[in-house]
Amino acid sequence: MLSGWLILDKPCGMGSTDAVTLVKRHLRQNGYAKTKVGHGGTLDPLAEGVLPIALGEATKLAGRMLDASKTYDFTLAFGVETDGLDAEGTAVGWSDVRPTLAEISAILPRFLGEIDQIPPAFSAIKVGGKRAYARARAGEVVEMPSRRVTTHSIDILARDADSVTLTAHVSKGTYIRSLARDIAHGCGSVGHVTMLRRTRAGPFALSHAISLDKLADAAMGRTLEEVLLPLEAGLDGIPALSLSPDEAKAIAQGRTLFGQSVKDGDYLAMDGTRPLALVEITGGASRIIRGFNL
Repeated sequence: MLSGWLILDKPCGMGSTDAVTLVKRHLRQNGYAKTKVGHGGTLDPLAEGVLPIALGEATKLAGRMLDASKTYDFTLAFGVETDGLDAEGTAVGWSDVRPTLAEISAILPRFLGEIDQIPPAFSAIKVGGKRAYARARAGEVVEMPSRRVTTHSIDILARDADSVTLTAHVSKGTYIRSLARDIAHGCGSVGHVTMLRRTRAGPFALSHAISLDKLADAAMGRTLEEVLLPLEAGLDGIPALSLSPDEAKAIAQGRTLFGQSVKDGDYLAMDGTRPLALVEITGGASRIIRGFNL
C-alpha cells in the first residue's frame, strides 16, 4: 500500500472530493493495492492550485494539514459585488469607484494580523445544522457568524484599471472571497474574486505539485512512487527523534518511553529511516500522538 503525499495542482472546476475520487480511481484501475486516500484541506471548485492528497498512513496526518496556514494569489475585480463573491455569483452591488494603487496600498495594513471576518453565504459552513450554500441556493437570507482569522501578510502583485492581483498568507479558516470583499469596501468600492490560486498549503508549494495529466501518466506507468512525497514531508518543522532498537520496539508496541533528554515538544520517532510515530515529549516522557504502520 502506498503511503505519502501526492500534491495536485488542482484545476478550476474540480472539487476536493472529486480529486480524491480521481486518485482512488487511478489506483484501482492500474492495479495498486487498496489504499486509504484523503485530502489535506478543502479547495473551492472555483479555485486552483495546491491540493495535498494523503495516501495510506499519511491520512493520519490530514487533520494537521487542515490547521496549517495557506498562501493564495487572487484577483479582485472592482465595480461589481456578487452574492457568492466570485465570478459565478449574481450581481448584488455596484460602484463606479476604482481605487488607485496608492489607495489600495494604504488600506491593506488594516487587514494584517488578527481580524474579524464574515464568511460568504455561499460556503460550506453549517448554519443551523445545514450548509450555508444550501440555504443560500434555496433563496434564504443567511446570517453568517463572524470568525477570528489571521492574515500573516498581504502584498500587491499587479494592478490594472479595474482590478488588482494580490498574494496573501493566511491562517486556517480564512475566506479569500471575504477578504477581497472587505478590501474593496475599505477602498470605498465593491468587488469580487475573478481568479483564486493556492500557492502553498502548510509545507507544500506549487513546486511540489503535479498536473492531472502527470498523475494519470504516473498511475498508468506504475510510477506513482516517483511523484509521491514521503509521509514525513507533511511534518515540516517537526524534528526527528532517533531511537535505539529497544526504544523503537517499545514505541511500535505503543509503550511510553522515559528519560528522553530532549526539549519538550513534538517529535517524529524514527527507527533508522522509517517513521514510527509522531510523539509528544514532556519531562522526558513520550506520548504517542499518531503511530505509523510502515
